Amino acid sequence: MSKNELVEFIADKAGLTKADATRALDATLEGITEGLKKDGKVALVGFGTFSAKKRAAREGINPLTKEPLKIPAKMVASFKAGSKLKDAIN
Repeated sequence: MSKNELVEFIADKAGLTKADATRALDATLEGITEGLKKDGKVALVGFGTFSAKKRAAREGINPLTKEPLKIPAKMVASFKAGSKLKDAIN
């Protein structure tokens, strides 16, 4: 499902205009992003938990030259599905 399809779905389900649904979706995504930056975790009970995790630095190999290279540490977003979401897709 694309963002446009999700906006249409939200607009139909919530009785909103597409513009209002777009603003609501954008605000939700911004809230999740800010929550991850600030607290490192956003939990939506039943749906799932978004969390920011630190990925350690590691060694890699350049596929073109086969030379080893260092991949720096960085923060990555992860998602763990909640029980209601798991049950809904099974």
